[in-house]
Amino acid sequence: MYYIGVDLGTSALKLVMMDSKGELVKSVSKEYPLDFPHSGWSEQNPTDWFLAVKEGLREISVGAAEKIAGISFGGQMHGLVILDKDDNVLRPAILWNDGRSTEETDYLNNVIGKEKLSELTANIAFAGFTAPKILWVKKNEPEIFEKISKIMLPKDYISYMLSGSFCTDYSDASGMLLLDVKNKKWSSEMIEICGISKSMLPKLYESYEVVGDIKSEIAKELGLNEDIKIIAGAGDNAAAAIGTGTVGDGACNISLGTSGTIFISSKNFGVDKYNALHSFDHSDGNYHLMGCMLSAASCNKWWMEDILKTKEFAAEQENIDNLGENKVFFLPYLMGERSPHNDPAARGTFVGMSMDTRREDMTLAILEGVTFGLRDSLEVARSLGIEIKKTMICGGGAKSPLWKRLVANIMNVEVEVPVSEEGPGFGAAILAAVGCGEYESVEAATKSIIKIKEKIEPEADLVVKYEERYKRFKKIYPALKGIFKEIL
Repeated sequence: MYYIGVDLGTSALKLVMMDSKGELVKSVSKEYPLDFPHSGWSEQNPTDWFLAVKEGLREISVGAAEKIAGISFGGQMHGLVILDKDDNVLRPAILWNDGRSTEETDYLNNVIGKEKLSELTANIAFAGFTAPKILWVKKNEPEIFEKISKIMLPKDYISYMLSGSFCTDYSDASGMLLLDVKNKKWSSEMIEICGISKSMLPKLYESYEVVGDIKSEIAKELGLNEDIKIIAGAGDNAAAAIGTGTVGDGACNISLGTSGTIFISSKNFGVDKYNALHSFDHSDGNYHLMGCMLSAASCNKWWMEDILKTKEFAAEQENIDNLGENKVFFLPYLMGERSPHNDPAARGTFVGMSMDTRREDMTLAILEGVTFGLRDSLEVARSLGIEIKKTMICGGGAKSPLWKRLVANIMNVEVEVPVSEEGPGFGAAILAAVGCGEYESVEAATKSIIKIKEKIEPEADLVVKYEERYKRFKKIYPALKGIFKEIL
């Protein structure tokens, strides 16, 4: 049988089809618009996602429709999708990298209080989280707020449109600031704080659980069987972790996607005392800690396409030869920053340029800056006594040999590259297979399916050089923090 994983990304949708042995059969990509109505705002139309999903399912199922058993999802997290009583979308979805809810975030952290939030949800408020967005709509669009009947996350809108099941999973719900992460239930106090009702929130499932069958009318429209199972799925980072085998206790995955994450799985619930890392439920049924940067591979894409006006990413990296000796630094905060600074006002910055600075130096600074930013989160984990000696890696940035080498040496860890680098889509396909009974558990599935094709070891001389450069990098944000709010 075949299992489809839907990766609902920020700029594009990717569907992957996997067979029962975990081999990838086919993949399809579809793009959709991303809108920035104001500086720091980020929105999309949920109907664009569903149109892309239908087109993708129609295309990927050609010649295989009769063998598709299940569909699951890995979706961009935190986005606010709101529907009225007739299931009409009330406004464009406010996305994970949207920074408009600064006042609401400050209210939650400073009036409700970080300690109280951490007690209720295991996390503090970040502008990208869903709860501050709800409060922003309540304050700024009261006529829309009054019409809210359902509150959804992006992938769950797709699931609802395909199955009619109003649902979410624990991993994705963890990023809403509405879930009691430790006890896996909606927080009644957070619901009250946001001025909503529990009926507006979806039913909770484990990521590998079946939430329903595909709607008969959708199956007929797309030429699919009506007994296809729809499986809950996961937030994109939790799904990507499944796709790299980052399950169980103490495993690590770094994702260099539009955003960047360091993801550490655990069988035990835990919270760092500063809440610099997110404490979320994992899609394997356990827990995880996660540091999230809002701009990772998107920094390199911006630099290459918008500034250098080229799509030859690999060619731009070919002549870079000064690893560990670059005088230029880059702060990768193009959309503000989440972990560990929690500063929506932060912005991207080049520091250290001189008359002899080369194009290659600035390109390298982009890659180094993102990796330094991810190391900030790794250092928080290390401060908790978590020892990370190796990590899996995925995402578009992981296609760069240079960037993988930088991760190994800046973080001083062995980097492992899986055979499949399909990220959230592949993890979602594995969740679909587990949900349909192909494997007895997520851990059993990943042990059978995930294979390593490459290992990158740290180089002793570069580790020493990058240790010194990281110490300098850490001083730049504190020195500029006060300026960022003045230049917005």
